Amino acid sequence: MNTSTAQWTLVVQRVSQTTVEVWVGTLFPTLEKPYDAQVILYDSQKNILATQTIKHADWQRPFRNHSRRFYFVASFDQLSPNSDYQLVFQRLTKKPEEQWQTLKEGQFSTLPDQLSTDANTPFTVALGSCFYEHRDGGQVAASYKALYKRAAYKHKPDITLLTGDQVYLDIGFDSLSLIPAEIRERIADDYAKHWQALGSIFTRGATWMMPDDHEYWNDYPNYKTNIPTLQALRINGVRTAWTRASKDAVHNIQRTKPLEFINIGSDISFCLADMRTNRKENRFLPETQFQQLIQWILMLQSPAVLVIPQPLIVGENKQEKNLRSYKKQYKALLQAMSKCQHDIVVLSGDVHFGRISSVSLGGNGNKLVEIVSSPMSNLTGLNGIATATPQATPEYFPPSDLNIAGLAPSKVNYDESHMVSTKKGWLFSSYPKARTTEHFMTVSFSKQADSKIKVSVEAWRVRERQGSKHLPKKDFAKPFVAYLE
Repeated sequence: MNTSTAQWTLVVQRVSQTTVEVWVGTLFPTLEKPYDAQVILYDSQKNILATQTIKHADWQRPFRNHSRRFYFVASFDQLSPNSDYQLVFQRLTKKPEEQWQTLKEGQFSTLPDQLSTDANTPFTVALGSCFYEHRDGGQVAASYKALYKRAAYKHKPDITLLTGDQVYLDIGFDSLSLIPAEIRERIADDYAKHWQALGSIFTRGATWMMPDDHEYWNDYPNYKTNIPTLQALRINGVRTAWTRASKDAVHNIQRTKPLEFINIGSDISFCLADMRTNRKENRFLPETQFQQLIQWILMLQSPAVLVIPQPLIVGENKQEKNLRSYKKQYKALLQAMSKCQHDIVVLSGDVHFGRISSVSLGGNGNKLVEIVSSPMSNLTGLNGIATATPQATPEYFPPSDLNIAGLAPSKVNYDESHMVSTKKGWLFSSYPKARTTEHFMTVSFSKQADSKIKVSVEAWRVRERQGSKHLPKKDFAKPFVAYLE
């Protein structure tokens, strides 16, 4: 089932209407830095458009203490909007004779200038979170690859948004290590095997990634936890080594920015906000970026999509911090949404269940639609008790205790037909507790004749195939549909 066993990696990352960034290299310590390498960009007819050369000195280290894992980011510009391209990553070998060896290939489409008015050719985003490699067996990547290559156009992802827990760095008793070098090796090795398993996603369309807590450790940045395997974090030297290595990975491998924007013409605007990496006791975003987020909301001229690593519609959590735990910024964010003139979609993950909900956002008549997709691959064994099934809570939003002027609590609409299914657990098995079916979602956007934006959502079971094309099975009987203004 594994769709990629290569130790070389190519990740199509940021794409716009005219540019693309491509991460190439390896996260495995066994490969040598090529003295000569290149990334070739082709158009859809296989004509060479540009070549980015890579010399030995150009390679960078993703981890500051590892010289044998290396990467390079190739950039291409002057591309055409809404067009298909192909990529080839090669190195020059000297033996048995000098020749260019292909290490990895990829493909992507640039962003369109505007949303299509044809519901059969929408702009489609794949949404997923929470990937534990242990018992995945290539299922997630194979399902995504099948959808990308063989599904109807309206289901083919143009881009992918992964909203956290792409790795689980804090799972396992080797988390107890007190030796900084072992901590750094463990984190680097986890990225290597997880990125290998997700390779068939990363080479098909651009992927944006943002971290949640398991890119660091459970409930990061809080380290005073009762989890036995994380007690070593109370030691300053251990916590420093772990923090540095995990931040290196987020900055250099996932290449997450605190705040990032994607616009499809004037039709719809996306904002990706990393609300985990820079958390402090009283905030989930640094104040500068938080004010930029608020201004984006207040100045919106179209419906919008906010992409965050934890859901917005949540109750209080006394065990671990969620966004509601940061009351000042949480309240200010909801206050800004209540003043917005347009509907907002929130895309998120983290909570180990899949759910779609909607609620009124105040006196302007606009609404919030929240789409949560989690997990792509469940935890196993002892850690398999950390599961959840869809919850229709809170009943009202926003919380009444926040007393937000102009935004009275409204009843949240939870559509049971659009809650992802669950599977029964079996004691002493790899999955000892009832869990949400492993899945990712596709969220499609198209423009209507009345200028409303149609949103259509499907959930795909990554471990079940159907039909002659062996596509992943749909989890919803019918797609979720909403219209944004």
